[in-house]
Amino acid sequence: MVGGLAIGIVAGLAIAAVMIVLFTDTSFSEYMTKLRSVEFSESMVAAGVGLLAFCVALVVLIPIHELGHLVCGLLTGYRFVSFRIFNYTFIRINGKVRMKKFAIAGTGGQCLLDPPEVPYNKVPMAWYNAGGVLANLVVLLLILPLLFLKLPPLWSTAIFIFFLVDVCIILINGIPMQVGGVGNDAYNMLLLHRSPESKRGIVTQLRSNAMIQNGVRPKDMPEEWFEVPTNVDYKNVFEVTIPLMAASRHIDEMDWDKARGEMEALYCHRDKIMPLYVKEIACELVYLLLISGETARASELLDKDLKKYIETYRKVMSSKERLLCAVALLIDNDRAKALEIYENLKSRKDDYLLQGEVKSDLALMEAMLNI
Repeated sequence: MVGGLAIGIVAGLAIAAVMIVLFTDTSFSEYMTKLRSVEFSESMVAAGVGLLAFCVALVVLIPIHELGHLVCGLLTGYRFVSFRIFNYTFIRINGKVRMKKFAIAGTGGQCLLDPPEVPYNKVPMAWYNAGGVLANLVVLLLILPLLFLKLPPLWSTAIFIFFLVDVCIILINGIPMQVGGVGNDAYNMLLLHRSPESKRGIVTQLRSNAMIQNGVRPKDMPEEWFEVPTNVDYKNVFEVTIPLMAASRHIDEMDWDKARGEMEALYCHRDKIMPLYVKEIACELVYLLLISGETARASELLDKDLKKYIETYRKVMSSKERLLCAVALLIDNDRAKALEIYENLKSRKDDYLLQGEVKSDLALMEAMLNI
């Protein structure tokens, strides 16, 4: 954010220079001379306008992008599940829409829908994925005429920065790329086009997400969803989804051997799997090792980096509280602390987004604590 704000200030001054040179008789050297003669307070106003325009653009354009996904998804038969902007999520639970706090590092928003009830290979994906970029393109076309109006310089600069941020969002989402292992909309569309298993992965993920947000535990979902293919492309985030969900289902069933086998297999390919998933796999592997009595290896995996990740997400992911409960009980030998973690999760269970996961984690903690 600090870097973005600095870019906004520099961009504001640079764009003002370009516009003045292009649309007036002032040369660049004359502009620089005048800029140096301007009083400090006026310079701060100009910088402030550029900065404000940059921030307003992000606050407006990110929700518009997610609305594009929502509208295109609904028009192609999807059902509303949740809509997140920054740290706030609107979620439908038992037919009612509620607002909860939830965030995922590296993302400004997310629109999750439930696919139509058709075979996964017939689920329409193109419009749902392209909807965000299409919405930003519509905004771009609406703003374009304003750039040719004779407005006060500060207004022109603000509009141009807003326009430029929209262009950046379109390019960031419209050119296939990955950031931190997370693919953008265009990259996801390429994966879905190249691999049938990718489509199965994302459709299953969306369907299970819709159920788990409504309080259904993984063990109670259709078993055929979790059939792991023989050949998994571990670099493909959607293909990795299936074995990861299968392992989570085995944990919910307390089938420790199968869960351990799946997690160990995934962890062996950690150099190919996106970093966020690797952290999740490591967390569950630590839990399974503790359940199996292998505290030495569990402690080794539970390094400073993983502990930081757990602390970051424990308020929004109940599985992290389950893991901390296991650590307190089986590494620290502190039953009182483990019970406190359990009681805290139980008292805050309605605050979590994934209610099915909370039910599962509470049941696993109760089995672990024999209560």
